[in-house]
Amino acid sequence: MNIAFFLLPKQEVACVTLDSTLRQTLERMEFHRYTAVPILNRNGEYAGTVTEGDLLWYMKDSGGTVTFENASKYLLKDVPLRMNNLPVSIDADMEDLINLAKVQNFVPVVDDMNRFIGIVRRSQIIEYCEKVVSRQSQESL
Repeated sequence: MNIAFFLLPKQEVACVTLDSTLRQTLERMEFHRYTAVPILNRNGEYAGTVTEGDLLWYMKDSGGTVTFENASKYLLKDVPLRMNNLPVSIDADMEDLINLAKVQNFVPVVDDMNRFIGIVRRSQIIEYCEKVVSRQSQESL
C-alpha cells in the first residue's frame, strides 16, 4: 500500500523551525495540544522532532537561566533532542512505517531531496493494521 494515502500534508502539520524561539515552540505546542512537533531547517528539510520533555529538560539543566519568562531569548536549535525520530521516504512501504510507529507518535515523511512533506500518525497506522487483521479473520471463517 502506498503511504501517501495516509499522509497528513505539511500545510496541515504544526511545525517549527530551528530558528524558532523556545517561547514560539511552547506556544505552538500548547495551542495545538501536541507533545511533539517536527522541526524543519531553512530549506524545508526535516531536522528532527522536539518534545515537551526536550524543552523541560533544557530549561531544568540551564540552572535557572532559561525560564518561561525569558524563553523568547533562546532558540530551538540550541535545545538537545533526546529522541532521534527518523523520517521515511514517500516511497517507503507499510513495514517501514509500522517499525517506526512502534517508538514514535508520528512518522515524518520526506521527498527524495529530504524535504519535509508531511507526517503519518501512529493512530492511522494502527487503524490500517486493524483492518488487515479484521479482513484476515473474516477470510479464515
